[in-house]
Amino acid sequence: MDGFKRRLNESVQLQLSFTLSLAIVVVAIVAGVFSFLSAFDEAHELQDDVLRQVAQLMDRQSLSPTAPTHESRLKDADEESRVIVQRLGEGSLSEAELDAGGTLPLPTTLSDGLYTLNVGGEKFRVLVKTTAVGERIAVAQESSFRNEIARDGALRTVMPFLILVPVLLLIVADLVRKMFRPIAALSKEIDMRAEEALHPVDASHFPAEVRPFAVAINRLLARVGQSMASQRRFVADAAHELRSPLTALSLQAERLVDAEMSDHARERLTVLRQGIERGRSLLDQLLTLAKAQSATDLPQSPVSVQSVYRRVLEDLIPLAEAKQIDIGVEGTQDAEVWASELDMIALVKNLVDNAIRYTPNGGRVDLSVEISGAAALLRIQDSGPGISPDERDRVFDPFYRTLGSEQSGSGLGLAIVRTIVDRIGAEIRLDFADIDKQTGLCVTCLFKLSS
Repeated sequence: MDGFKRRLNESVQLQLSFTLSLAIVVVAIVAGVFSFLSAFDEAHELQDDVLRQVAQLMDRQSLSPTAPTHESRLKDADEESRVIVQRLGEGSLSEAELDAGGTLPLPTTLSDGLYTLNVGGEKFRVLVKTTAVGERIAVAQESSFRNEIARDGALRTVMPFLILVPVLLLIVADLVRKMFRPIAALSKEIDMRAEEALHPVDASHFPAEVRPFAVAINRLLARVGQSMASQRRFVADAAHELRSPLTALSLQAERLVDAEMSDHARERLTVLRQGIERGRSLLDQLLTLAKAQSATDLPQSPVSVQSVYRRVLEDLIPLAEAKQIDIGVEGTQDAEVWASELDMIALVKNLVDNAIRYTPNGGRVDLSVEISGAAALLRIQDSGPGISPDERDRVFDPFYRTLGSEQSGSGLGLAIVRTIVDRIGAEIRLDFADIDKQTGLCVTCLFKLSS
């Protein structure tokens, strides 16, 4: 009971359904009782009219009731439904018993009118009337039969309530559920949106009571969008502004290489140049991430995966040769995916760059593309240490790096990849390249083929 009260207090829909259902049940009970009693009394009135009509018929036709005998009773006569017509006071003269079709022992002192009398342990409804010739007659019927007929008629009157009230309760519950459907649809639409989907909700089809709520959500989405855009502009502007001083520092460090200095100073200069290069790489990654997050342009034409592979390999071959890594494209299968060429280059370049960095010297990096049904599968495999299943969700977070990694990097590569994949409606999966040994990393990107 406490659980129901708690759910009732927490749900407006349940409160409305329960209140309406309770009101319907209460009104139906009151109306049903009133209808039953009214129909019951009306049935008794009709039965009293039958007694009056029988008495009137006896009077108009100048009929005189005769005392029944044992032989006068019909074999198939219904004792309960029979109407007894007799002279007042002749019940004591009847030779037949009451259950055998005899007359009622009524007192002669009864005045004209309707009575409910207890005769022989049973109740009878009796009409006493004086005919035009001065004869007093009694027309009677057993009350139990009359009550049964009246009760059956009253129940037939109430029967529509008993049938229609449950149907009405179901209709009300369904109507309330449909009335709250726009709110559920709004909640589902907002819940299924991606993080970058901050476009306003279409509030034109919502009821007037729900429309202000949708308008408020649109205003909140607009404010969140402005805040996120400001943050992205700040990151992009800061990265852009920092490129110039870092470039100047890099040039000064290169000039110092030709200067005469001690071995210790030259070691410090090498560390300085490496730090400057890491800073420049971080700024480039920040700019790429900001562009990937803020890009809204739709692709105008499909792009070839093989052409993207060739352009990326042209840029990264020197990095792979420096580590003596065997890198290349497996097979000649090609696929055209509906995405921006710049997005595809950034996506593949970050994946291949990560593969080269985390693959030990003398390792292997393979690129391939495969068509499976209505999807194109882009695979990039390496012979590095791989990523454990526990970290596969975390590696897509900005600046996160796997534990124990000794490779230099910004931790933004996979974050950029995830941003691009989510924005263009693709899917990315991580697995071991060698499942048996649980080594190496296999990155698979699923793209819908262009129609």
